[in-house]
Amino acid sequence: MGIQIIKPRDQASGQFDGGKIQEQKPIGFSGEGSIITRLGPLFYWAWAHSQEPAEIGLHPHKGFEIITYVIKGKAYHQDTLGTESVVEEGGTQLMQTGSGVYHGEALKEPTEIFQIWFEPHLSQAVKRPPVYVQFNSNQFSVVDIDDVKIKKVLGNDSPMQIVTDAQMWDVFIPQGKVYTHNLSVNRTLASLAIRGDGTLALDTGEPTHFSHKDFMITQSKEEEGLIIKAVDQDLRIVLIEVPTEVAYPLYNKPR
Repeated sequence: MGIQIIKPRDQASGQFDGGKIQEQKPIGFSGEGSIITRLGPLFYWAWAHSQEPAEIGLHPHKGFEIITYVIKGKAYHQDTLGTESVVEEGGTQLMQTGSGVYHGEALKEPTEIFQIWFEPHLSQAVKRPPVYVQFNSNQFSVVDIDDVKIKKVLGNDSPMQIVTDAQMWDVFIPQGKVYTHNLSVNRTLASLAIRGDGTLALDTGEPTHFSHKDFMITQSKEEEGLIIKAVDQDLRIVLIEVPTEVAYPLYNKPR
């Protein structure tokens, strides 16, 4: 497959609370306008912005593992487990929704967040009790390699672990610098440029330019490096890696 670049016009969009919350969705539900509706167990990815107070009332989830990652501002959460929490910039909340839980959300100041859904084996997941866990920004490690800062958000060395096979990084690349991400066979890497432009290149290929808000999908038939370069300005890019295929049946999302 190599590298596929999905422009914002080919991603989904959505809104809540009368348009107070606006969403760009690299991975959306069928019928929402996204040409990508799933990457293996990566089921949904929404990038939400709000410039004024807004709320999403109590609503149910079941089975899926849902991460909220706060890029800017604060995310306010309540649920039927009795949780009331505030997740600040750089922090995350994890809901492993198991047998079912209701939760509500609020954004009370200018805020930018991701909400990302992963799909474990649902016939097993729905038998587990729901769990809510919060992680603050200072709980995540950041590695600095030649001024490139790599924050491990999910998997391996991260404090946040889920049942679904998935990893996530938040990478800051200064202008003119390069970050190389090692790709494994039968894995899919999804990338979203949330600040700045850059280029992508596999070890065996030519650089491909991408712009702010572009969504990139990379698959390789062999182990190789994905070279990401910040070209005209600093670049911030979020990467999620999942297996291209899983050994359990996946849910078909409704239209």
